[in-house]
Amino acid sequence: MLRILGKASSINVRKVLWTCAELNLAFEREDWGSGYQSTHSEAFLALNPNAMVPVVVDGDFVLWESNSIIRYLANQYGGEHLYPATAPLRARVDQWLDWQATDLNGAWSYAFLSLVRQSPKHQDPEALAAACDNWARNMTILDRQLQRTGAYVSGDAFSLADIAIGLSVNRWFQTPLEHPPLPGVQAYYERLTERQGYRLHGRNGAP
Repeated sequence: MLRILGKASSINVRKVLWTCAELNLAFEREDWGSGYQSTHSEAFLALNPNAMVPVVVDGDFVLWESNSIIRYLANQYGGEHLYPATAPLRARVDQWLDWQATDLNGAWSYAFLSLVRQSPKHQDPEALAAACDNWARNMTILDRQLQRTGAYVSGDAFSLADIAIGLSVNRWFQTPLEHPPLPGVQAYYERLTERQGYRLHGRNGAP
């Protein structure tokens, strides 16, 4: 059976859990990370030298990096409805997956660490204001895309891109900052909530 290493509160672990729900894929999850088994142990570092969750172990195959993992699961377990086989449609999904991992993640990092995690190293007022503005700017980009498609991030159909970005949207609404009106994002948030996998692993209020 597929093993998922990582605590369920991790946003990146939740990508994998939600993908498994969409694929009706059975798994066993093990708690690793802060507060649980150390990712700096020799056993874990042998699986992921970056000492980060999630890691999946599928038989003899080991993989880390959450977006790579969900792509693998879709490819391996009949997930073409989540990750299209045709090059243009797949590229559109990949485009938004990569945007989430780079631009969007980079935008919310400082603000999240400051406002949610209360990190002492992330309490500079000017840096926090800049981070909140940058996060809002990226969410506005997402809002325009969602208003254009009227449905999901990469087009009419739900895809892996929505798993990655949907979790970031949950984080946006769960972080105590000023949220400008983004009707496309708000409607998307409610649309995703219709999916059982999102209710279980996405819109659960966990930071």
